[in-house]
Amino acid sequence: MSSVLVLNGPNLDLLGTRKPEVYGSATLADVEQLCRVRAAELGLDVEFRQSNHEGQLIDWVHEWGRRVRDGLAIGAVYNPGAHAHTSIALRDAIEGAELPVVEVHISNVHAREPFRHHSHISPVARGVVVGLGVLGYPLALTGLAELARQPR
Repeated sequence: MSSVLVLNGPNLDLLGTRKPEVYGSATLADVEQLCRVRAAELGLDVEFRQSNHEGQLIDWVHEWGRRVRDGLAIGAVYNPGAHAHTSIALRDAIEGAELPVVEVHISNVHAREPFRHHSHISPVARGVVVGLGVLGYPLALTGLAELARQPR
């Protein structure tokens, strides 16, 4: 069975309590459950991770890039949080590891503060799901599975 990484960046451990008017009331555990259900429907094994530390996220991107090259994984669904707008290091890690990524944002970042309108991750992502709440995660999993079936 192929696997997929669902990766969450800084402050997503606060999901459900941080700005529920923006991010909703679902917790990260709720998101994990949504992803596990959808991954099972797609015949995928899912690994769910979250960190507030950029270096840890980079290490996981490198690890999963190797798994993809070894045929053990299809890629990652990644909500980089604020790192989308600030981290060239994560962008370079995704590109360098050749990790297929679908970027997810719970809120519509394009309808928020101007500094959120640009993502360093989007140019190296296979796709982007923005503004659909936590339902964006299972949609991103579906998209990643479909993209994995297509020749690159």
